[in-house]
Amino acid sequence: MIGSGSAGNATLVMAGDTAVLIDCGYSIKAFEERAAELGFDPASLTAILVTHEHDDHAGGVDALARKYDIPVHATRGTRVATEARIGALPHWQELSAHAGFRLGELEITPIAVPHDAREPSQFVFEAAGLRLGILTDIGSLTPHVIRQYQTCHAMVLEFNHDPALLAASAYPSKLKRRIGGDYGHFSNQQSLQLLRALHDSPLRRVVAAHLSERTNHPDLVAECLAGAAAEGTGFDWSIAAQSDVLPWFEVEADLSA
Repeated sequence: MIGSGSAGNATLVMAGDTAVLIDCGYSIKAFEERAAELGFDPASLTAILVTHEHDDHAGGVDALARKYDIPVHATRGTRVATEARIGALPHWQELSAHAGFRLGELEITPIAVPHDAREPSQFVFEAAGLRLGILTDIGSLTPHVIRQYQTCHAMVLEFNHDPALLAASAYPSKLKRRIGGDYGHFSNQQSLQLLRALHDSPLRRVVAAHLSERTNHPDLVAECLAGAAAEGTGFDWSIAAQSDVLPWFEVEADLSA
């Protein structure tokens, strides 16, 4: 993970020679520096997938796509909303939030989610029978989301805020309602609720992502993850940060099953 938080998000997923970037909320310089820490060459990207048009996810997509001549995949709504701000994107590939597609060695399933964007989607990736779910920027847990992530072996999951810290923050009331609303962001408790709903899944690893630096704290997230792991499948977990690159990890099956 290049980084994750309210100021910028970008996640790399690789299977064989296929490499996709999910979102880019960083400048080219910042992205290239962070990619170098992972030993990754941006010129080897197969595609960029954009979850939605907000700047912390799409702000660096245009510049990166143009510099390295990379196709950009997103829903029509995300494209329209993004291009309304930054102009036409090169090599645009439209996807449906309700139909899977293939890029090289990756089978990709877009997942429609409730969030305050034009047509947001998250993604599940599959290769060699292993599934990785990306789920951030979602305001409420739906039966559709539970079904789509039920068979994931690994997840990047939003732990955006703690409700008490959000309520006590200096944010304006309108922003508090937006963040905590049905089309806002997952709280620690909502993420924990999802993990409990996935207790019979093959989940082996969880990365907590999109933590707010103002209305959450890694210690609170760690407490949730440790509790969920003890209650459920015993998955490994880690916490992504805005300031640091998270090293590569492999998606693996539960060999004891």
